[in-house]
Amino acid sequence: MAQRVHLIAAARPNFMKVAPLWHALAAAADFDPVLVHSGQHYDANMSDAFFADLGLPAPDQHLGIGSGSHAEQTGGVMIAYEKVALSDRPDSIIVVGDVNSTAACAMVGGKLGVPVVHLEAGLRSRDRTMPEELNRLVTDVLADVLWTPSADADANLRAEGIPDSRISRVGNIMIDSFELVRPAIEAAGAPEALGLARGGYGVVTLHRPSNVDDPAQLARLVDALIEVQRRLPLVFPVHPRTAKRLGAAFLDSRLKRAGLRLVEPLPYVRFMSLVTGAAAAITDSGGIQEETTYLGIPCLTLRENTERPVTISEGTNRLVRPETLLLELDRALTGPRPVRCPELWDGKTAQRCLEDLRRRAGPARLPVARPDSGALVRRYSGGERRAGDARYRRGG
Repeated sequence: MAQRVHLIAAARPNFMKVAPLWHALAAAADFDPVLVHSGQHYDANMSDAFFADLGLPAPDQHLGIGSGSHAEQTGGVMIAYEKVALSDRPDSIIVVGDVNSTAACAMVGGKLGVPVVHLEAGLRSRDRTMPEELNRLVTDVLADVLWTPSADADANLRAEGIPDSRISRVGNIMIDSFELVRPAIEAAGAPEALGLARGGYGVVTLHRPSNVDDPAQLARLVDALIEVQRRLPLVFPVHPRTAKRLGAAFLDSRLKRAGLRLVEPLPYVRFMSLVTGAAAAITDSGGIQEETTYLGIPCLTLRENTERPVTISEGTNRLVRPETLLLELDRALTGPRPVRCPELWDGKTAQRCLEDLRRRAGPARLPVARPDSGALVRRYSGGERRAGDARYRRGG
């Protein structure tokens, strides 16, 4: 009997991480994937277009959560997804990344006794002011299986007391996403459509609250980008959150006057076409740190820390501040570039995920013993599920 697997998608990076895994599961006779979209990203350019680019079908379930505070989003996803899980009764739940929906659905799975698998587990920035860091910590504590992208993630989990039996290093799923649609990316011609010469411009993305919600920090970033524009023409696909903040402070007009190309958020294929033709990327995004490392493109990350240190030690990434951005850009463009890529960043992560699920399967699939009202609960019990089954009756 095929294992019914819920794949949770919520935001742009989630869609890219889910796509290769969904395709692999859908092609396997022993799995029955169900795509659940929380609706955390609901803008067409941030959601629908990504599904189309990555060959994903319309979601089987759409929770329609939308925007709100962290508590509103997390609570809304928990309430909505619990109903789906109770009615559909998955054999497992796969959550990806570090957004609010990731932690929320992991919590639902844990409460209902449904095994939870976390794809891209073990990443740590050590900065608990980042909502994503809290989501990572919560999810990894709750998850029964932790799929990691790199050796440092394994080490982080072991240091937090996670046993090796729950950890599997599978590699970087983002590279699978890129390779999945590489022909379309190469044919998209995004730089040419914008009148840009390949290798003659930089790409900017900014969206983190620490950068765009603080007016003083946002003004410093705008000043720094204007300096860079004099050195390297910049194109800036503007996240909806950032567009709102820039507009409120009239900083978008300053950027345009300086010559920056401000454009709407781009679908995955067109965006990666833009990135692959760039001389450098300036970002506060996690995923772009990985993609540029794989592509050998210099990446300047406007943050105090990164949960992906392997992109610095083995990749093209470097952490910068607004006041050091121009200097570090010059160094990145003129200095030597790494010639190696982190281990298992090879486009075969989704297949390793399937192999790990199969390896863990047996008469009792992915057995996990946890205290429950004084008793140990064996999850993924074989046999027919019944209404009122203990896995779905666990109290708070």
